[in-house]
Amino acid sequence: MFTSNDGLCGIGELAEGAGVTVKTVRFYSDRGLLPEASRSAGGHRRYGPEALDRLRMIRSLRALGLGVPEVRRILDERHTDGTAAGGAREGGALEAAVAGRLREVGSELRALRWREAALRLVQESAPGEQADRLRLIGAVSVPPSTAPLVRFWRGWLPARMSTRSAGAFLDVAVPQPPDDPAPAQVLAFARLNALALAPCPGTARPQPEAHRSAGAWGAAVLYAGLAEAYELAGAHLRRGREPHPSEALDGFVTAYADAYGVRDTPGFRRRLAGQLAADPRLDGYWELVAEVNTAPGGRPEPTPGTAHDWLLAALTAQTAVGPDQGTSPRQSKRRASPGLGA
Repeated sequence: MFTSNDGLCGIGELAEGAGVTVKTVRFYSDRGLLPEASRSAGGHRRYGPEALDRLRMIRSLRALGLGVPEVRRILDERHTDGTAAGGAREGGALEAAVAGRLREVGSELRALRWREAALRLVQESAPGEQADRLRLIGAVSVPPSTAPLVRFWRGWLPARMSTRSAGAFLDVAVPQPPDDPAPAQVLAFARLNALALAPCPGTARPQPEAHRSAGAWGAAVLYAGLAEAYELAGAHLRRGREPHPSEALDGFVTAYADAYGVRDTPGFRRRLAGQLAADPRLDGYWELVAEVNTAPGGRPEPTPGTAHDWLLAALTAQTAVGPDQGTSPRQSKRRASPGLGA
């Protein structure tokens, strides 16, 4: 290469030296990525010695999936000796482009793994199940989005609940789709998606009694108290313990007593047990959450729903014993807010 008297080469020589086609060299030249040194008397493109290294760099960057605008920024930064506009440090454009492309590839891989598991789900389904399962998985975006589940819970949570409190609850109530799901997890998430998108009977989703009785401030206090109680109950569930009076139950009752601004008494506990038993329930939702969160062969982790059920069972058993037995010694006045109809 570059054997001519002027030290330049033509487009064909440059293409051959870089192992690309003439059309490719012309494409990059026309977009300003590969400047020409001059034109021949016949109007043919001529390139200087630096063009070969530049073309090889372009080819490498494009092989990584980087777009033409990103390649241009990287080349411009290299041309200005590593100092990009605004004083960015050397390599900043390349690092930013690579980081962005890694995020894109991660999303693409998650989508591919989801599709693979969905295909296996259909393949492993009985003929009579395939149409229904295709409908379910077809309604889920790829990669799957949790937006329908978030909207579902925002319609359930008390109105005007603080953003911080609502966000803390959504973190535990909305399961993230597994990066490498099993077919059963795809099915569970698709069913959750369908549940969240299903129209509600009547004009509004049924609400627990506490949602109607407590204000926004009370809701925040209640849900904070419930979060602590559910965490304590989860420890008992992991050990396989039967529902019983405990610190978790005391915290559970305290959250409701604070919500209503009343004392924790045997009478209050009896009334609360009756109220919670009558509240609308979302058992199916929490069962699906457990399936989504459980790896194949793993043990299901407690959910807010299973923790609520454990605590309600403990409260029901305690209040059935007698009016003065098994009650927390704490009798302070409380105020806060609602509970899940788990």
